[in-house]
Amino acid sequence: MITLSNRHYFEYAAACALGFDGQGWPHEQPLRWLGLLDPSLFTVFSKTLTRNPRPGNLRWYNPAGCIRLIRNGSKIIGVHNAVGLTNPGIDWYCRKIGPKVDSIKVPLAGSIYGDPHELGEMAQMLNDFDLVALEINAFCPNTPDGILTNTKKIIQGCFMVRDASRFPIILKVSPAHNVESFIKQVEDYIEAISINSVPWQMIFPDQKSPLSHLGGGAVSGKVVQSFTWGMVKKLVELTDIPVIGPSVWDHPDIEKLRRIGAQAVSFGSVFIPYPCRPTQFVGKDQRELEKKQGAQTR
Repeated sequence: MITLSNRHYFEYAAACALGFDGQGWPHEQPLRWLGLLDPSLFTVFSKTLTRNPRPGNLRWYNPAGCIRLIRNGSKIIGVHNAVGLTNPGIDWYCRKIGPKVDSIKVPLAGSIYGDPHELGEMAQMLNDFDLVALEINAFCPNTPDGILTNTKKIIQGCFMVRDASRFPIILKVSPAHNVESFIKQVEDYIEAISINSVPWQMIFPDQKSPLSHLGGGAVSGKVVQSFTWGMVKKLVELTDIPVIGPSVWDHPDIEKLRRIGAQAVSFGSVFIPYPCRPTQFVGKDQRELEKKQGAQTR
């Protein structure tokens, strides 16, 4: 369980999967009305924003153009995407989304990407809104610039955001990072660590990405658990900063992540093929925890 402020703590996160406002994408609204998708159960991390609009690779009229499902036989085990940080930019967010945020109803954390100066500027701009936290996305494998793959820039970015923001700061790292080179130096700036998807070439070094024409992309889901959960173990050993365990794909994954030291768990790409699973799993987990607590008090 991760405490972000005096008024908010969380055990479950929804990572960049429910849009910019945390309410879900338009095609998911019927699931909300039916109670099959409940954003209020999660601390929702918004889709990542940049200082200026980025077209990326996602086209709303053809989302399948940059997303592929990964299968083992007939079973879906992951998602391969090359979205590339498609977003309308922070100015749009401050006009259209920020004023409507109500984190009592749906706890929402912002997510930002850019060079250290841009990060500080965006952090300042988001202070006006009712967020519960702010995430620094320190690596996007779907973009060519690699702004925050440089250790000094990661440290500087964390400092700039901490200096500018009134919110708790979460640093999103990748298994592609050498976290030993910077994690100790950012401990005073951040309250938690989240973990990003994994570059295609790390998972399938001998296979050409089917999205190579879009830069190769990244992989998430069950297929990357050995990488992302290995990252959880490493971070737990390196730092006392709470770690959010990613890649929950099946209900038992929640307890497995807790056993290796995660203090919260995150649902990400599982929302794409199975948008109802996270709500189902959280409900089941809460019932199991209540049952255990009841047995302990008897």
